[in-house]
Parts: sequence; C-alpha cells; structure tokens
Amino acid sequence: MPLPINNIHFFQISENAISLEFGDDINELLLEKITRINQCIKQKPFAGLLSTIPAYNTLTLYFNFDDLMNDVSVKGATCLEKILAYVEAINVETKNNQSTQNQIIQIPVCYDYTFGYDLEELSLFHQLKREEIIEIHSSAVYTVFMIGFVPGFPYLGGLSERLTSPRKQNPRPAIPAGSVGIAGQQTGIYPLETPGGWQIIGRTPLKLFDVNKKQPSLLKAGEKIKFESISLNEFEDIAKKNEH
Repeated sequence: MPLPINNIHFFQISENAISLEFGDDINELLLEKITRINQCIKQKPFAGLLSTIPAYNTLTLYFNFDDLMNDVSVKGATCLEKILAYVEAINVETKNNQSTQNQIIQIPVCYDYTFGYDLEELSLFHQLKREEIIEIHSSAVYTVFMIGFVPGFPYLGGLSERLTSPRKQNPRPAIPAGSVGIAGQQTGIYPLETPGGWQIIGRTPLKLFDVNKKQPSLLKAGEKIKFESISLNEFEDIAKKNEH
C-alpha cells in the first residue's frame, strides 16, 4: 500500500527507487509542486541519491540502498520511511519558499513546407489556413510537463484546442531531429531522429539533446517556452552556427 503525506503518495517500485505520486490530474499546479520539490531535493540531496525523474504527476527518486540506510541523519527503519520523512521536511521548506519561474525560453521554428510535412493535411482537417495554424501555434506559451520518450523530448502542455489533432494512423519510420509535432492536445519536439506518429508542422535548428554537454537536455520539466516563427534562411543560418 502507498504511504500518503501532504497529499503525496509514496510507492516503493524497487529496492533502489521510490515514486512520489502527486495526484491523478495533469495540470500546472501539480507540475509546479513537483518542480519545486524536485529542485529542493537536487539542492539538498539525501545520502545516496542518484537521480530524479519528474513526470506529469509523479516524481521518481533513484538511490543507492546502502548509502541511504546508513544515513543516520534521516529517521526511518526502511528506505520508504526515510524518504517519507525527508520529503516531509522538504515539502515544508518549499511551502515557505515558493519561487516561480517567469523566464520564457524562445524556440525558433521554421514552419516552411520543407519541414512541415503535415501542414497541408492539418489545414484541411481544421479548416484553417497554413498562416493561421502557424499564428495559433507560435502565439501560445507552453509548459514542459515531462521529458521522454527519448532523451530530451519535451511534452508540452498549452496547445490551443483549435489545433488538437489525432496521431497519424501510420507512423513515419524516421522523423528528423528538431521536428515540431502535434499529437492530441500536446505539442512536442523530436530531439533525435526517431520513428514517430505525431503530426509534423515545422522544425527548430536548435539541438534539444547533446550528450557532450553538462546538461544534455536543453529543456526540463516545469520550464515555459514559446515558439518563434522563422524563415528558411534564418533556419539555415542558426543551424550553421549550432554546428560549431
């Protein structure tokens, strides 16, 4: 059975991992709480912490079992009890220090038909002109809800209902890195060339994932982004600069 505390439920999913569940909904209030606690855990990690994985309504903690159990500064007879006590203290601290992220990250996107493979199809589906789709998509401020299904892939909430679109019935075997797509009520960016079934409407020249950087993923959960429409020439110029 999961252990609850302050509306957070704790699940032991392995000897070295515990998942915190913050609710059943997908909304920005839950995401803000997950982001605050995740930041606090990273700033003041418990002994043995290896990594944290935030998602839509969960935060999973991976740790070294022996290091955590040998830490006498955190009370508890089991890893679950220790992390429960630790998170309770962290949660109290975040309530007293609720900073918000106001910075909006600008992501340039070229919506040219060269990259927007499905723009014509979506134009017919939504009965909107290409320019209207671009305007609607690039005028919204999006929230990064989670990173997955491949390294660096941001699932973005905040898509206008006017652009809600079904996934493709036949996924493409390869979608180029940087492609911007729509699936259901979400939009996202492919950081690597992978198969995929999202409706592709453009491409960014930015690298969303670079294994050689200290922080490989350009974006992280909780951040705000906005797409900026650029021309094909501007795309090529930015792409050349990013090669170095």
